[in-house]
Amino acid sequence: MPRAARVELPFVPMHITQRGTNRCPVFLDDEDFQHFRQTLVEELREAGIALHAYALMGNHYHLLLTSPVPGRLACAMRRVGSRYVPYYNWKHGRSGALWEGRFKSCLVQSSRYFLNVQRYIELNPVRAGLVSDPALYQWSSARVSLGTAADPSLVPHVCYLELGATREERAAVYSDFLQQPIAAGELGYIRQHVRQSRAIG
Repeated sequence: MPRAARVELPFVPMHITQRGTNRCPVFLDDEDFQHFRQTLVEELREAGIALHAYALMGNHYHLLLTSPVPGRLACAMRRVGSRYVPYYNWKHGRSGALWEGRFKSCLVQSSRYFLNVQRYIELNPVRAGLVSDPALYQWSSARVSLGTAADPSLVPHVCYLELGATREERAAVYSDFLQQPIAAGELGYIRQHVRQSRAIG
């Protein structure tokens, strides 16, 4: 049965996620996290794709991005995989597929939902029990969103920029938003739509 075509629209944000095969680890140490992140940043920059938020977890990742051209994101992520998987397999003495199929994706069409998805991504380490505060997790964009770190590879989306006139104002408003609990229905809504590649909004 042929795979459903991935829907990409120019300048419409996309939430993507990908897990290790059989939920196996895809990052085993800080060097793995750093290597993947650097590879990702280089390929997205080459493709002109904006990275707004991310969370790299032990056996999967979440990204929130905007591409200017349909199809460019899929090509960039293929290049990330073609660089990262050989590195990981060589380093850890394994062979074969690392990812559980192609990445899952979901368009985020509504400004109402953009920050909800960003919050969902940046709270991933908290829900997983890795940290009690998202700002304590090294391998996500939360510290930048909260104004406690700088990262030139991240491009704030207009929805985030509209939170305040200055960096400090935006960070304060977003911090309050991040501390609000995500309703169970909202969690299920985001997960279902990215799993089924359905647009949010």
